[in-house]
Amino acid sequence: MVTEYASGAVVYNIQDGEICYLLLQSATDDFWGLPKGHVEPHENLVQTAVREIKEETSLATRIDTDFKETVEYDMKNGHHKSVTFFVSKVAPDVKITRQIEEINSFGWFDYEAAYDKLTYDNLKQLLKNADQYIRAKEGIGD
Repeated sequence: MVTEYASGAVVYNIQDGEICYLLLQSATDDFWGLPKGHVEPHENLVQTAVREIKEETSLATRIDTDFKETVEYDMKNGHHKSVTFFVSKVAPDVKITRQIEEINSFGWFDYEAAYDKLTYDNLKQLLKNADQYIRAKEGIGD
């Protein structure tokens, strides 16, 4: 079985003391997820995450590698996918320009709304783990 490798991040900001998560709606499959994309031959996972976030949202980000979690799943084409996610904090007033070819829509959501909006259970678990990490790091109570 062929394994495809990808990388991305749980992108967040803090607005009025509350964590908000950036979710993207795919233009091709209509699901809600997180910024991510294929690792290019000359890249490491962090470089891929930075590039993909920039391509999909126009955001220039810094990756927090202290949080690192891999989500794996089988794709419709028979390939296996391994996606490594980090976290990345951005300013609350950043401007996003979506990549029209890949992103239908986007939005900032609080934890509960983001959890409900995510299409796949493995991403919901990832968000839960990232939220716990971010709350501890930022000193924000549950």
